[in-house]
Amino acid sequence: MKNKIMLIVAMFIQTSFLHSEKIVMEGSNTVLPIAQRAAEVYMKKFPGKEVVVRGSGSGVGIAAIIDGNCDIANASRSVKQKELDLARKKGKELKANIIAMDGIVIIVHPSNKIENITKEQLQKIYTGKVKNWKELGGDDKKIVVISRESSSGTYEFFLEYVLNKKRIFPGAVMQSTTQGIVNMVAQTPGAIGYIGHGYISDKVKAIKYEGVEPTVDNIIKNKYKLARPLYMYTLANASKEVLDFIEFVKSLEGQKIVEEAGYIPLKK
Repeated sequence: MKNKIMLIVAMFIQTSFLHSEKIVMEGSNTVLPIAQRAAEVYMKKFPGKEVVVRGSGSGVGIAAIIDGNCDIANASRSVKQKELDLARKKGKELKANIIAMDGIVIIVHPSNKIENITKEQLQKIYTGKVKNWKELGGDDKKIVVISRESSSGTYEFFLEYVLNKKRIFPGAVMQSTTQGIVNMVAQTPGAIGYIGHGYISDKVKAIKYEGVEPTVDNIIKNKYKLARPLYMYTLANASKEVLDFIEFVKSLEGQKIVEEAGYIPLKK
C-alpha cells in the first residue's frame, strides 16, 4: 500500500513538472522563423524544457491565448481593442513584448522589370483597378494579385497602412502562409505579393516602396515606411517558465537568432 501511494505521488510530481516546463506558442507566420529557431536553441540550452510552436496567423494566436490554449501569442500586429476587451471579460490581461522589428516587403517575379512601386499604385492593384503591368510601365502581362488571408497580422497591417482599409478585390489569390506567397510569386511571372523581411528570397524580387529599398538600415532609420514591430504576447501573470523564455528571446543570444532569421534585432 505504501509503495502504491509513493508511486501515485511520484507520478503526480512528474506530471506537474512536465506541465510546468512546457510552453506553447501560437500565431503569426511572420514571427514563426524566429519562434522556431529560438525554441530549438532554448530547449538545447535548457534540457527538460519543451517549447511547442504553431504558425496559424496573428489573430488565431491572440484568440488562443485569450481562450487559454497557448502561453505565448506571436503577432505581427498590435492587439485590437476588441481583443483586449474579450480578454478582460475572461479575467485576463495581455502584455505586449516587442521582440524584433520587421518591414513589409513588396515582391514580384524576378523577370518583372518594375523596380519601384508607390502606395497609390498598390492600392489600384489590390482593389482591382489596375490589372496589367503595362499600365505601370512594365510588360504587357496580367497582374496576379496575391495576399495573405484575413487572420494574418501582415494582411491587417497591409490593409491599414497601404490600402487605407480599402477592401482587396475578389480576384486576389489568398494564401494561408507567407511562404505560400513566396512560392506562388516565384512560380508566376505576373505575380505580386507582400511578405515579412525574413522571408526575402533569391527566388523572388524585392522592389522599392515609394522609392526606398527595404534594407535593414532603411528600416532601422525609419526611412522605409512599412516598418513594424513584432510581438510575443503573454498574460500579465505569466508563469516563470514563460517569462524566462521571453527574456531569452530579448537577450543578446536571442536577438542574434532574430538577425539570423532575417529580421531586425532590438539590440546587438
